[in-house]
Parts: sequence; C-alpha cells; structure tokens
Amino acid sequence: MARAAKSSTGTGSFWRFARKWLVRALLVAILLPPLLTVIYSVVPPVSTLMIGRYVQFLWVDRQWVPLEEISPNLIRSVITSEDSGFCENDGVEWDALQDQVEALSEGEKPRGASTITMQTAKNLFLWGERSYIRKGLELPLALMLDAILSKKRILEIYLNIAEWGEGIFGAEAAAQAWFGKSAKDLTRTEAARLATALPNPRGRNPAKPGSGHRKLAGTNLARVKGAGPIFGCVLGK
Repeated sequence: MARAAKSSTGTGSFWRFARKWLVRALLVAILLPPLLTVIYSVVPPVSTLMIGRYVQFLWVDRQWVPLEEISPNLIRSVITSEDSGFCENDGVEWDALQDQVEALSEGEKPRGASTITMQTAKNLFLWGERSYIRKGLELPLALMLDAILSKKRILEIYLNIAEWGEGIFGAEAAAQAWFGKSAKDLTRTEAARLATALPNPRGRNPAKPGSGHRKLAGTNLARVKGAGPIFGCVLGK
C-alpha cells in the first residue's frame, strides 16, 4: 500500500510539473511575437528561414536597406503582384479568405489568399511548409503586426527578408545577385521580374526568365501602369 501511494504521488507530481511547464510554454508562445514585433519596429529582424540556414551553417546573403533605398518600381510591382489591397486592409483580405474557404468546402483546391502582412508574419514567426495550421496562425499574427507596425515598416521588413533564391534574402541582395546593381536602381522590368519570382523564388530566375516568367512580368508591368492610387501608404502618391 505504501509503495502504491508513493507511486501515485510521484505520478501526480510529474503531471503538476508538466502542466506548469505547458502553461509557461503557452505564455511564451503568446507573448513572444508581440514583444519581438515591438523590437522589430526599430531593429532589423531575420526570418525563421534565415535562422534555419544559420543553424545549418548554410550561406545567407542579406543586406538590410531602408525602404527609401529600394526602388519605387519594386515597391509598386510587389504590392501589385502580392497584395493590391495592402494599403487598405488590416493585414488580412477577408473576402479573398472567405472565397478560399468556400472553395475548400466544395472540394476545390484553394489558391493563395495571403497578404503581404500575412507573408511577413509567416517569415518572421512560422515555418515554410504549407499547412492549414500554419495558415490559421498567420491570421492573428498578421492582425497583430498591422496593429503594432506602420504599413511602411511592414513592407520594409517584408522586402528585406523575402527569399529571392537559394540563400538570397531581401531586395538589396536580390538586386545585386541577379542584376549586379543596388535595389534603388532597379528598372521597371527588373522589378517586375523580381516581384513575379516571389511565389517560386528558387524556381524562377529574374535575370534569365523563362517564357512563363516573362509573361507574368509583362502582366505585372501592365497592372502596375493601371493600378491607380493603391500605393499611397508607402509612396505618398
């Protein structure tokens, strides 16, 4: 009886210990992203993908530059390609998200409904592989980023941590790697090629685009030209 009571006490202690650490882990998971976001409002962050490469001692090329040193051509092309409602939404495009949920419920394959803010949240805090769990986590994180950071800062972070090739992160590194120039000097065509490479950064070569990539870049150029006043929150016009 004494041995059984001792065993029961040991099991109870283990579960109390486990619950205590589970609560602590949950608190860290909840509080860490807002704390990091406040820090990232003034400190250049790195992405989880970059951290993964650093841990594996893999090559990383990232040269942080302020938004003012990134060509407006690239800013326009990326917003037009990735999130034309960037200046107006709260980090989530709810109508587009609802369409994807309905498509999924009808057995169709949902297409991406990620905003620039959601992609920034994924790059800063989550993992790269697609899953419904990750997508669900992106939503509150994107809303949090939009509430804490300015639109300019969100875009600045995104353009400095986005992947543009194996080990190539950010607009400056991408411009140097693919075109041998600074990000501030990118032409409209170069910007369109970089922007349309983002959905498949390791499979598309901005310097030597295939026919499909060229077509996407041409479509992007036309859309930028007819986009209207969708860049005001970052370009002021």
